[in-house]
Amino acid sequence: MAAAEAAERLMAAHGTATVVRRQYIDANQLAKMAWTLGRPSVSGVTVSDDAALPDGTPVPAGYHLAYFAPGGLEADLGPDGTDRTFNAPVPFTRRMWAGGRMEWTTNTVSGGCDGLRVGEVAEERTRLVSATPKLSKSSGHGMVLVEVEKELWTRRGLAVVDRRSWIFQPAVAPDTETPKSASILPGAPFLSYKGPSTVHDEMDSTRSTAASGAASISENATDLVRHFCWSPVALFRFSALTFNGHKIHYNEDWSQSVEKQNGLVVHGPLNLINLLNYWQDATGNVTGPQRIHYRALRPLYAGDTYQIRTRGKAAGDGPRPVWDVVVQKNGKDHMSAEIQ
Repeated sequence: MAAAEAAERLMAAHGTATVVRRQYIDANQLAKMAWTLGRPSVSGVTVSDDAALPDGTPVPAGYHLAYFAPGGLEADLGPDGTDRTFNAPVPFTRRMWAGGRMEWTTNTVSGGCDGLRVGEVAEERTRLVSATPKLSKSSGHGMVLVEVEKELWTRRGLAVVDRRSWIFQPAVAPDTETPKSASILPGAPFLSYKGPSTVHDEMDSTRSTAASGAASISENATDLVRHFCWSPVALFRFSALTFNGHKIHYNEDWSQSVEKQNGLVVHGPLNLINLLNYWQDATGNVTGPQRIHYRALRPLYAGDTYQIRTRGKAAGDGPRPVWDVVVQKNGKDHMSAEIQ
């Protein structure tokens, strides 16, 4: 099947439907997200086993990904473990997060984002926006770009608009392709990583700052560099928290042998939240962003050491500047974002 036909079939199956779900925004799920990210507090409230986050606690930007996880029986998942609701048809079975954008409703009183809050019921409205045939620049093979939009509503009105994109490529033929970024070699540092996850900050690459205290350095925000290294345990916990069965994040044999990745892949949504946390800590903006537009460029793996840094700031269409923030490894961009 050609990419154009696959895209047409997907639009014919889902192009006019809106899927509506409702969910209680519970404190437990939000606390688990903070623990997974290594964050000691949420919206200024300490996360503790002893006491639940109180009702009314704002859900930080991006943390809504802990809610409205895909459901269904295991038998309904794709061979790679993904939810197939908006997946492209065979042979376009290899799925990767490509990017997207998010917008948060502005509170007319505080001027900050008015997103979800603990203790309320939210409604998610999901629709397929587009399915577009594309050609891979690296392989020349056809692929399908799928865009899905999710609106999250509360009793106060629209809270979050989350538009996300996936690329669906044909399955890799066995033993005919290897990753472009590096060879799969026994003993390579990014394979079977056994160490713990680490997150730490530097200013001007000289003095360290604890991530939890990064908001105090907003005066020199563009100098903040945040270093990451994620363990397989952290990736597994994020998969479990978001009910994401995609095997590339926890099954190393599948990731290497079937999808020809270099190891366990760091989730695109995980780095999306890392970008938003970095921006909020660097700017000291406790009310959250208005919008983010991001692109996933290259995969990262368990055991990789990489950085998030600010490349620059520019005037926006309002009082807030637009931050150009990147995820980099060895000087190469792996994800880019504009945050306002």
